Amino acid sequence: MQVALSGPARVIPSHLCCERNATGTRSKEDAGQNAAASSQSAVAAPVTVSVEGQTRAAVVKLLLEEGPITASEIGTRLGLSAAGVRRHIDALIESGEARAASASSLRQRGRGRPAKQFQITATGRGRLGHAYDDLAGAAMRQLREIGGDAAIEEFAKRRVQAIVGDVEPADPTDVANVEATADAIAEAFNSVGFAASTRPVGNGVQICQHHCPVSHVAEEFPELCDAEQEAFRQLLGTHVQRLATIANGDCACTTHVPLVSNGSR
Repeated sequence: MQVALSGPARVIPSHLCCERNATGTRSKEDAGQNAAASSQSAVAAPVTVSVEGQTRAAVVKLLLEEGPITASEIGTRLGLSAAGVRRHIDALIESGEARAASASSLRQRGRGRPAKQFQITATGRGRLGHAYDDLAGAAMRQLREIGGDAAIEEFAKRRVQAIVGDVEPADPTDVANVEATADAIAEAFNSVGFAASTRPVGNGVQICQHHCPVSHVAEEFPELCDAEQEAFRQLLGTHVQRLATIANGDCACTTHVPLVSNGSR
């Protein structure tokens, strides 16, 4: 029994409206002129809508991949005015797709009181491509009923293997190779919609998945997360630690990978 847990990515639509000509008898010349004028009007109007939608999508992408992030940083990254950023942030907050970051999640930058930061919400993530969550959840429950926990664990293992199957295992004695493998793992997950990246932290590196297409299902079936962690451990040849998961309400799924050579242990 196969269960598909990823639906098609949602694309923000550009609403292209075409005005219909009024009924009545007109000459070919008049009809051509009106058609040309109507065409110019129809093309000109959607440009603003399209650009607005693209900018809103870019703001959401930053909140997803970089959040918590300040309005000033968003403006700098996207070349937007303070008023422009505020308009998009206010709209996203009103729709429930973004919120001000809690004090515990703020990233301190320099001295003084930290600037207000914003991050994406579960609702915002849900609109990025959680299609078929209910169907996937029902299928997983049916799979458990038929095959028990072992069937869920085997499915979770095969699912992650399908993602990282082309990643070469690291040489755990070679720090640079372990780090390169972590990058390859992130790239593999990034290619299937996890918005994954790596970042150095102390004597290690963190694999960060800023989006999870199956987070709603993983809330009920943590085996999906466990299988990812085990795959990371096997590929990297070292102990890895899951620090946070989107399924548990965190901003990102974060896995810490120590970069310590055998010679320095």
